[in-house]
Amino acid sequence: MNKDLISTARMDSSMDHIAVVSKDLTRIFGDFVAVDHVTFEVEQGEIFGFLGPNGAGKTTTIKILCGLLTPSSGTGTVAGFDVSTQSEDIKKNIGYMSQKFSLYEDLKVSENLDFFGGIYGLDRETKRRRSSWVLEMAGLTDQTETITRSLPLGWKQRLALGCAILHEPPVIFLDEPTSGVDPLSRRNFWELINDLASQGVTVFVTTHYMEEAEYCNRLALMSSGKIVALGTPSDLKTNWMPETVIDLECDQVTRVSELLKKESIFSEAAVFGSSIHLVTQNPEEAKEKTREILAKEGIIVERLEIVVPSLEDVFVTLTSPAKK
Repeated sequence: MNKDLISTARMDSSMDHIAVVSKDLTRIFGDFVAVDHVTFEVEQGEIFGFLGPNGAGKTTTIKILCGLLTPSSGTGTVAGFDVSTQSEDIKKNIGYMSQKFSLYEDLKVSENLDFFGGIYGLDRETKRRRSSWVLEMAGLTDQTETITRSLPLGWKQRLALGCAILHEPPVIFLDEPTSGVDPLSRRNFWELINDLASQGVTVFVTTHYMEEAEYCNRLALMSSGKIVALGTPSDLKTNWMPETVIDLECDQVTRVSELLKKESIFSEAAVFGSSIHLVTQNPEEAKEKTREILAKEGIIVERLEIVVPSLEDVFVTLTSPAKK
């Protein structure tokens, strides 16, 4: 790896265009360190992705930033408010959307908007104006009297996003917002997110979909409570991969991947679409070994070339227990 995490984070909380600051944030539960000196910044209007396996510390970090947990040590601000001393101010100035649908399914679409407008303390005129904007933004202008539970999942997610930004927060946190949503609805949802960011709203999003991670301006990859990589999607693929990725095209990819996984020269051999991605520290020796093994099996090598790693390659390599 050839990056310095601290310098990449560009810590300068005095700058007005910085929406979220995390400096050495740490959260300890008994003997367990859930968040371990996490440092980064998020600029206003930036779409910032947070990736990591289950148990990496993403949710705990988000809870700290949302004012729901106090850090054990370190400092942070969200929308200019301190995470340790101004949690109530933070809650008023952020939007939050969880991966589990959190609206009231027995209410009509209009009733959900009315309820959340009341929760946010919006006056009647502001609530009317913002509700109309949400309905148009989410494509739900003809569904105001529809019971929420009867909406397709993609529409429910857009309504949930609309309710989360009804009060026009400068920062929104989206926790796996498109989980279970079909690809077309997912793409439409991300168009909404990009529109919000273009208007200056800062979007902090967690996702397990690598194609969604590509939509983010920058990504932080988290593992075992620490940030192990930080940069643009392109930067992560070109500068953070400690090993070489070889793309192998051949027949019987599942069988071949299982064969190659047994070879110590490969730290990873995974099916990637119609090919196999081989991860190794010795690419030339690995290519020779691959040809030798496949020749013995009577399998023709159609392609065997070094390629730029995918985000999935980087994710798996940097978060694998064997790598830490």
